[in-house]
Amino acid sequence: MTPQQDMAPAAGTPTPPATGRNPTAQRRNGMPAFFDDAPTLTMRDPLAAFLGAAEDGVIEYTYADAVRLAGHSCPTVAGAYLMTLRGLRALYGDALPERGNVEVSMRDQADSGTTGVIAAVVQLLTGAARETGFHGIGPGGRFSRQDLLSFDQPVSGTFALRRRDTGQAVQVELDASVVPWPDEMRSLLPRVVVGSPTPEEERRFGELWQQRVQRMLLEHADDPEMVAVSEWTEAG
Repeated sequence: MTPQQDMAPAAGTPTPPATGRNPTAQRRNGMPAFFDDAPTLTMRDPLAAFLGAAEDGVIEYTYADAVRLAGHSCPTVAGAYLMTLRGLRALYGDALPERGNVEVSMRDQADSGTTGVIAAVVQLLTGAARETGFHGIGPGGRFSRQDLLSFDQPVSGTFALRRRDTGQAVQVELDASVVPWPDEMRSLLPRVVVGSPTPEEERRFGELWQQRVQRMLLEHADDPEMVAVSEWTEAG
């Protein structure tokens, strides 16, 4: 994904202060060390509890999980992760969000821009899926996650989240321009993408790329200027 794509509206839990880690510093599994400092999301999944997959169905999700799903770390993935965390916090407060109990309404069509990437991250965290999702157990489809994710919906934000039990709904939006690309990235990008970059230029490109992600996750996760959450009154 290009910096231009990530500047477009894409967008947890309280985030710890920035640690000053170099984004190129690697932890044992080869991922950037700052991933460990990003906010996490703890959910209760009734299906996981029912099938004995997790004690009491409690599962913790990390930014690294979103990166593994997407196959890369970028402002779009970070934005989708943070928007989901912030939206769930608005819906559940201090209570554990319930995975599989949230409907997701995406504003744009599935094949529009980065919508598919955002939706994949949201699905990972909420369990909400399209027609290919889990059909449920038994005649009544208990624990079904099918048809909880929809596209091209009347949402002003990037997407909306609605609790199935209470009907409460919020929409979320990201202004990635709050954390802009440095001037060095703008001059380096053409050489890396269409030129013949040196190994040092490629290394620097990756470093600058992750620096922006790091700032989003560690310095601006709770910044209302970057991640906006508002009530969604058109749900239903």
